[in-house]
Amino acid sequence: MRYSIVMLSILLLAIVAAGCGSKSKNDNALQQSQTASANGATAKQWSEMPEMTIDPKKSYTATFHTSQGDFKIELFAEEAPMTVNNFVFLAKQKFYEGITFHRIIETFMIQTGDPNGDGSGGPGYHIPDELGSDLKYEVGTVAMARTKAPDSGGSQFFICTGADSLNLNQTPDYAIFGKVIEGMDTVMAIAKSPVEMSSMGELSKPVDKITIDSIDIEEK
Repeated sequence: MRYSIVMLSILLLAIVAAGCGSKSKNDNALQQSQTASANGATAKQWSEMPEMTIDPKKSYTATFHTSQGDFKIELFAEEAPMTVNNFVFLAKQKFYEGITFHRIIETFMIQTGDPNGDGSGGPGYHIPDELGSDLKYEVGTVAMARTKAPDSGGSQFFICTGADSLNLNQTPDYAIFGKVIEGMDTVMAIAKSPVEMSSMGELSKPVDKITIDSIDIEEK
């Protein structure tokens, strides 16, 4: 059953609140040089965003190998160069390996990228929001999660999986930096995973542990 307009508003707020955690929790996590990852390992942390190393004129793809199968994302380096550069940096540093999909709402999106596994973590820095492009939120769109504060994204991102994600076009506050081009069946299988109530009272916490095993970046 689709969410009502009221429920959708709650979901949009939840990308802010649960997507990257409350500001105080996030600040506490980012004050540490290292933080425990979702798989029990120690996640890398940095004091500032990475220097630009990608070429926005080139094309980039990211192939995800997950516990549920593979999928491939085209990265929009020209439209969102800082965001793509950040993602490529983290992927090459193996930051995402072992991280879970910690938030799933089938008609809306699946979310990952938090080393804490609960929506509160990040890489130790924030990146600017890259907004204002002609890109739209639709099924398969990949965008950054952030708190309600501008320029507060870091490592967490979400993939749109249902009709409710289209409503984000009314308030396009999340930087779009890619789109799924292969393996959407894997993404939708993740979206259909059973969920239970999260600590915030949202029916979005996966019952089973679904992880990113590795990410391969290709440049052309």
